[in-house]
Amino acid sequence: MDDIILEVKNLSKSFVKNKVLDGINLEVKKSSVLGLMGENGAGKSTMMKCLFGIYTKDEGQFMLDGKPVDFKSPKEALENGVAMVHQELNQCLDRSVMDNLYLGRYPKRFGVIDEAKMLKDSVKLFNSLDMNVDPRTIMRSMSVSQRQMVEIAKAVSYNAKIIVLDEPTSSLTENEVAKLFSIVKNLKKKGVSFIYISHKMDEVFLVCDDVAVLRDGKMILTKDTKTTEMNELISAMVGRSLEKRYPDVDNVPGDYIFEVKSLTTKYEPVLEDISFTVRKGEIFGLYGLVGAGRSELLEAMFGVRTIASGEISYGGKRLYFADSRDAMEHGFALVTEERKFNGMFGKASIEFNTTITNLASYKSNGILSNRKLYEAANREITQMKTKCVSADEIITSLSGGNQQKVIIGKWIERSPEVFLMDEPTRGIDVGAKYEIYQLIIRMAKEGKTIIVVSSEMPEILGITNRIAVMSNHRLAGVVDTNDTDQEALLRLSAKYL
Repeated sequence: MDDIILEVKNLSKSFVKNKVLDGINLEVKKSSVLGLMGENGAGKSTMMKCLFGIYTKDEGQFMLDGKPVDFKSPKEALENGVAMVHQELNQCLDRSVMDNLYLGRYPKRFGVIDEAKMLKDSVKLFNSLDMNVDPRTIMRSMSVSQRQMVEIAKAVSYNAKIIVLDEPTSSLTENEVAKLFSIVKNLKKKGVSFIYISHKMDEVFLVCDDVAVLRDGKMILTKDTKTTEMNELISAMVGRSLEKRYPDVDNVPGDYIFEVKSLTTKYEPVLEDISFTVRKGEIFGLYGLVGAGRSELLEAMFGVRTIASGEISYGGKRLYFADSRDAMEHGFALVTEERKFNGMFGKASIEFNTTITNLASYKSNGILSNRKLYEAANREITQMKTKCVSADEIITSLSGGNQQKVIIGKWIERSPEVFLMDEPTRGIDVGAKYEIYQLIIRMAKEGKTIIVVSSEMPEILGITNRIAVMSNHRLAGVVDTNDTDQEALLRLSAKYL
């Protein structure tokens, strides 16, 4: 047992009558990476919250380095060498990098914060990790990927024995992913262990030594990745074999109906002279490296980013959106990339989040009908196969993937004609992804125009009819999906760099 850094023994946790964890046993070896996988709602986040003292476990035991531990807070866990880098970062964006590194433990000299020591130690830390980061940079000016790297550095600065990485590559470019893997491997050599939570199976096989699969609160599989096959993982996660990762894209696009012509935006980052057309019932992909301008383009089409010149038209009619409400009234919908910040009301129920964009439809005699609100929420829970106890549940109590299902269901309630989707499967398991792909194809068959952003090349190639590639805030080209490949997409994405 000397090679085990963390052991989970018979861990169980229930919420009311819902048993979320059922007798979990798991071991994490020293200087290794354990991949933790499972569908949304399988219990991964609950297990981590029990470890970090956010939830009180019903029964079971955590052993760290052979000694029992029962942390009461994430701060206590961190001080004992157990750190977590969350998918949705929670940082002080208006403070500097080094402020974020040393928040709550500022070094002092003669009772005053020693900024010189903070700067010196921060530089030394980033140099040791081969990261090119200026500790004086204000966090808000950094990309999500850069801020994530700061969080990893912070965990290392606490001399962490175990670092939990939750969907660490969801906002990273391929180069940044390679950089992250390099950091993980170097830290592993120094004796650090990792729990790597991800839905990207290709990555798990690349970076993990072992893999564990949770399903419905039970540990289904623990195995060495070298002796595990992808189909075996999928079967363990979803309880059935998936013959294909992507459904047949058998929609038949109609006539051109949506046009973006010479679109240029007003404020930084400025999009320059973007033009393309999309057919009725087409699934139109937007690909590009992180920061290429994909999200900004969706925002411009949805009325939340100011257009300096150019035009947008639908069905031959030129559109001028003053704001997002105006876009919604014209049959547009937008699933945002950052669901936590601008996609949902975190302190409200599933019912509230499902119905908030379409309240006029749930009235009887001019008054909101509780029955109609309840029926709408349950209709989308059933259609989206959302795992929850009831529509009254607070949305943040759901797993990330189930939150995303609620958000998509909210827009489906409005029956939009143009559906803009920014990374709709980010942080979602393989089974739920397949369901969302089927939903996208079904909506396209119903004549909806779908414009979808994805950072995953296999996904953008697997579910679209055509793909527009962005490069440095300009359109590098539009290709037919059946006539292109990953190499061609990469070449276009680097066109204006």
